[in-house]
This record gives sequence, structure tokens and C-alpha cells, in this order.
Amino acid sequence: MERYVFDKEYVERLARGDAEVGRHFAAYFGELLLIKLRSRLHSPQLAADLRQETFVRVFKALRKEDAIIYPERLGSFVNSVCENVLLEYFRSKPAAQIDDDAPEPVDRSITVESELITKERSELVKRILADLPEVDRKLLRAVFLEERDKDQVCAELKIDRNYLRVRVHRALGRFRASFEDKDQLSRATRAAG
Repeated sequence: MERYVFDKEYVERLARGDAEVGRHFAAYFGELLLIKLRSRLHSPQLAADLRQETFVRVFKALRKEDAIIYPERLGSFVNSVCENVLLEYFRSKPAAQIDDDAPEPVDRSITVESELITKERSELVKRILADLPEVDRKLLRAVFLEERDKDQVCAELKIDRNYLRVRVHRALGRFRASFEDKDQLSRATRAAG
């Protein structure tokens, strides 16, 4: 559909009830509104009803003096009215109530395989930490696992905050490199088995 540029004359004719402009308006916005409404509603009939409600509200607003100050923004106005109609519809529907005695929903995202992979990765992290130089291991544990105050870690290592950042960066680099190597090996072993 070709984009139409609205002007003051179009809006005034629409407000006066000009049949030709009214048909153009309904044809131009009718399909656009249906596409928008159908994407959010399950019922085609409900989408058609809310489209009609949008048209009614737009025409009612147009009949008020100075309802549309910027005629070139008529499309945005129609879209906003439609959005309000949708919000009112959703607010009017009662929210689904969950009984206090209802069982918790089952989390189907956790599977035995994902639990094994998580456990395997945890073991892999422990092995990599054990293989790192003692200084890197202590630094990573203090900063990430124990979440200790960085000023305290700096005091213990007798370094300033800028150098701590450099040391953490280097230790993480060594950890990542080792992790990627061992993770690829682990995946290859799992795929072969």
C-alpha cells in the first residue's frame, strides 16, 4: 500500500462526513488496523470489532473543534486511538487467578542432560582453577567467587587498583583460554560418546 500524506483539507472533509474521503480513510486504515489487531488478538471477529471501535472514536474526536492540530500526523493519531482501545480491552478482561493450593508449574526447561552439562561445567571450572598459577587462582577466587572488596584485595597484594585491573584481566584471559580448550575437548568427547 502506498503511503498517503494527510493534510488539513482531508481532515476537515473527513470531519464533515465527506463520503469519498470516508471511503478512502476506511480503506487506508482498515487493513492496517486489522493487521495490528490480529497480531495481538486470537479472534478475527474481536479484531474487527475493535477496529470498528477505533473508527468510532476517531470520528468522534474529529468532530470536536481542533481535535487534530497536526493533520499530517493523522496516522499516528489513529494508531494511538487503536492502542488505547486495545489497552482498555485487555484491562477489562479479568486477570487469571491462581489458587493458593495449586501446584507449582513444572519447569520443563531443566532436563537431566542440562543438569549433567551444568555439573560437568562446574567440575571443569574447578579443574581449570586448580591448573592456574596460584596467584591467578587466589586473585580470581577473591574477586569473583568471594566477591571481596577490591581495596582489601589490593592491600593484600600490595598493588594499586589500576594494576589490580590489569592482573584480573590477565588472569581471566588465561582462565578463558584454558576453559575454551577444555570445553571444546569435552564437547568433542560427548559428541563421540
